[in-house]
Amino acid sequence: MKNITVSVPDDVYRRARIRAAEKGTSVSALVRDQLEKIAVEDSEFERLKRLQDQVIDSIREFSAADRMSRDEVHDRDALRRLEYSAVRDKQKSS
Repeated sequence: MKNITVSVPDDVYRRARIRAAEKGTSVSALVRDQLEKIAVEDSEFERLKRLQDQVIDSIREFSAADRMSRDEVHDRDALRRLEYSAVRDKQKSS
């Protein structure tokens, strides 16, 4: 375990001592707990960042050119034809 020295204004130290007394602990324990929370948050951030990168890397078949235009999206008959052709294509490949 490493020891560190931290300089804080007197009023901050006073409030920290009061908070520590209310919790039945020491200022050192409060600081240690906060530093541990920061370390866990950072590692959680890194884990989520890696997961995001994996998801992004796994997306292979996306193309913005394949999107429907705004008019096509609101054209219900065209949407039904598109859904029907997708079902038909799936049945052919089965």
